[in-house]
Amino acid sequence: MDVNDTTDYQRCFACGQNNPSGLHMTFHIENDTVVSDFRPREEHQGFPGVIHGGIIATVLDEALNRASVLAEKPTWTMTGRLDVRYRRYVPYGPLLRVRASLSSQRGRMVQANGKLTLADNESMVLAEAQGTFMALTPEMLDTVMQDYPGMRAFFEGGQG
Repeated sequence: MDVNDTTDYQRCFACGQNNPSGLHMTFHIENDTVVSDFRPREEHQGFPGVIHGGIIATVLDEALNRASVLAEKPTWTMTGRLDVRYRRYVPYGPLLRVRASLSSQRGRMVQANGKLTLADNESMVLAEAQGTFMALTPEMLDTVMQDYPGMRAFFEGGQG
């Protein structure tokens, strides 16, 4: 299962490459971990020189959600709960790295955890998160994706 949206939709705030306001995140899998490097832009600041906590939560949410593709039965999910611990302020400027891994899967529920660090110093943990995610049902896909058949195929494991 691909971890990046390859459809023509591309409007997701976190990963949509055609969303001018978006974060434009891309992901890869490395040793059973979903990884993305991300460079915040000036407009992502809260206080001067500090990335807004909502952006940090979004980056972690997107990565943890992607960890569901690492499950024994890979699936796409929606966030049920996200707990973020902000350990340090996240500076504007340097390249950041988010890593997420699967903790468990039980029925339609997936649990994942992850951390946000400086890309060039992963021992510098800026924020951590744990989340619970719910697998999309065929009915959910019918409702949400009815106008985007390429996106539905992507979520079902095909090529968008």
